[in-house]
Amino acid sequence: MLSKTSSATKVGIRTDRELVIAYLEGNEKAFEQLLLRHKRKVWSHIYLLVRDRELTEDLFQETFIKVIHTLKSGKYNEEGKFLPWVMRIAHNLVIDHFRRVKKMPLVRSNDDHDVFATIAQPGKNVEQQIVNVQIDADVRKLIDSLPDEQRQVVMMRTYLGMSFKEISEHTEVSINTALGRMRYALINMRKMIKENAITLDRM
Repeated sequence: MLSKTSSATKVGIRTDRELVIAYLEGNEKAFEQLLLRHKRKVWSHIYLLVRDRELTEDLFQETFIKVIHTLKSGKYNEEGKFLPWVMRIAHNLVIDHFRRVKKMPLVRSNDDHDVFATIAQPGKNVEQQIVNVQIDADVRKLIDSLPDEQRQVVMMRTYLGMSFKEISEHTEVSINTALGRMRYALINMRKMIKENAITLDRM
């Protein structure tokens, strides 16, 4: 939780942290400044994922409603990382939307980082078994069990078909870092499959 300080309400507030503190102290205009400062980037991030202006607007509003609720509930503790935190909320809401409407396709890729081609057991074409259907619950659990940074890359690559260049831009890391997170995600998924004796064959 952020510690409050009256100095945050002084004229000349500039940092996100100071604006958040001021908002928590009752300065509604501080939140307006935060919204104006980051609106373009958050809105563009959502639009790139959903490619629909009306849906983007809905998800954008939902994002900041959640931001307000979290701030007012005292659960915000991402000191100095306000924008990445908001972007993560927006991204998760996009994922949740696609899951709800069951329109989240499994993207088939031709490179070495195709999740299901990589974790498949020899002699089994797992990708063919799940194409055109909702992703298996077991696979979803595997992905949900990954560390946040790895899960985000897998979601963006596998569900949304984003290139690693796009992923690096939206997560604000280098392409090599994005690739590394994907590799570690695959290693962790294979490990979980082995440890839990999970089969990806559909019944």
